[in-house]
Amino acid sequence: MTRPVRVLYLAGSGRSGSTLVTTVLGQYAGFFAAGELRYLWQRGEVENRPCGCGLPFRDCPVWRAVRRDVPVDRAGGIAARLRGRLRLRGVPALLRRHRRGRRAVPAHPDDAALAGLYAAVARHAGARVVVDSSKLPPYGALVGALPGVELRVLHLVRDPRATAFSWRRRRGLDGEADQRLMSRPPVWKAALLWLVWNTLTARLWAGDPGRYLRVRYEDLTADPEATLGRIAAFADAGPSAGAHAGPFTGPATVRLAPTHSVAGNPSRHRTGPVPIAADVEWRRGLSRWSYAVVTALTAPGLRRFGYPWRRGGPVAPRHEED
Repeated sequence: MTRPVRVLYLAGSGRSGSTLVTTVLGQYAGFFAAGELRYLWQRGEVENRPCGCGLPFRDCPVWRAVRRDVPVDRAGGIAARLRGRLRLRGVPALLRRHRRGRRAVPAHPDDAALAGLYAAVARHAGARVVVDSSKLPPYGALVGALPGVELRVLHLVRDPRATAFSWRRRRGLDGEADQRLMSRPPVWKAALLWLVWNTLTARLWAGDPGRYLRVRYEDLTADPEATLGRIAAFADAGPSAGAHAGPFTGPATVRLAPTHSVAGNPSRHRTGPVPIAADVEWRRGLSRWSYAVVTALTAPGLRRFGYPWRRGGPVAPRHEED
């Protein structure tokens, strides 16, 4: 009997530290930092954007091996159909199906290709755990229902005012030299997406503590080595997983080798010694108006995830996942 592929799925909203976590986990024995695999078909195969290692996707030796086992000739169609299946407007129906114990994202013929992708990644990377930082909760629900996949969900949460500020920065899709910019949603839209995706992530998985772990960006950056060791243990990659198997050269410094993340924040290309520290520029840079708008729109989630209403207020101590 073929052993299922263990997928550690990073869920939640963007700009919450997922690229950092994925890249660091990729340095642990048994882990493969795949990046945002939901974008492999479009950004990787169709657009041939750079892999985390710096080579164009189709030239990377790891992805070249994986491509031989998946239907790359149908990549454009799979990408388009995925976008349709994962639309925001489909969330209410997704929740109804979930409450009734049905598959949250209905099955589709493309699912065989998706399942084959995860199997091929694990096989060619020699990984016990495939780290997928796609974040979008509906896609996580889809992956969790694929045959041959064993899903564990890492829910990354960050103060919504910080994420809204981060989204407004001008960043090239694949680094400073790239003229194509990453998405820059207005603060109100970033706030609503933060609320929807984080609430949906908790709704789908928080009731199953064996498969769900919540980690806040603020706790991660306060104690990086212990937090990453806790995440590695949760993913259960085997006896080599844990704090002593990672890349830390100090409590808050890692040495990064290139990964093969297929898509994500351009910081996935960083290598060498990298300090891990909280990005708190938003505390000075976010205007009063923007702070008030984001706070009002995300109010239902602030208390749940332990964030203060007032600027400069303390983040609540880490609590057990609900």
